[in-house]
Amino acid sequence: MNKTTTTALGGAVRATVDGARKSSMIGKETHSTNNSLRDVILGGQDGLVNMLGIALGVVAAGGSTHVLVVTGIAAAITESISMGAVAYTSFGSDRDFYLAEKAREQKEISTRPEEEREEIREIYAAKGFKGRLLEDVVSTITSNRETWVSTMMNEELHLQPVEQQSLVRSAVVVTVATLIGHFIPIIPFMVVARTPAIVLAIVLSAVTLFAVGVYSAKTLVGDWRKSGLQMVAIGLGAAAVGFFIGRLFHTVGG
Repeated sequence: MNKTTTTALGGAVRATVDGARKSSMIGKETHSTNNSLRDVILGGQDGLVNMLGIALGVVAAGGSTHVLVVTGIAAAITESISMGAVAYTSFGSDRDFYLAEKAREQKEISTRPEEEREEIREIYAAKGFKGRLLEDVVSTITSNRETWVSTMMNEELHLQPVEQQSLVRSAVVVTVATLIGHFIPIIPFMVVARTPAIVLAIVLSAVTLFAVGVYSAKTLVGDWRKSGLQMVAIGLGAAAVGFFIGRLFHTVGG
């Protein structure tokens, strides 16, 4: 094989390995973006629906506006802290799972290197690599243990690492989103009379839910109309449960 061919082959191998690394980084960035959107939707929708349900329930039960506002603020604070804590522990479980799988891959590479090397070969053969180029790609990846492990985690298991700062960020985003979500339905009761406040709270909540659904579809995938209407239907449907429960207690108590 002449020098030109060798140089070209080496360049192809480096490009392949660099491409795999960049793909991993892009995956991390996309994963982070999707997680942030998920956190906003999780916290915001939960807070909004929870507060709207409480507001409608208190109104249906005959409670005063003062009781509604005080109850709403208390619920907003406690629910926001609770949701943030749940987000932290939940995503912490994702991190622990990743670390456990990474440790397993590291052990398998140490104890069964040929089998793991063959898995790398199969992964890149499925991508269309063959012959000398395939063998050089496999040799390059498996020559570096960290690259080998990260390739197995990304290409075979399709797992991305969860950093400590990501856990904290998710917890903070969920907490803040939940708090904001709670105040959307309750603010009307602080500024206008009771009857128009009920209508305004429902309208604001519906518009917000629809906007979140549209943004979710535009950012990820799906029909924006369907996503928006689905978010509204689920949110208002859940909040309606609070109204009927309040009505039930009002009827029984009356």
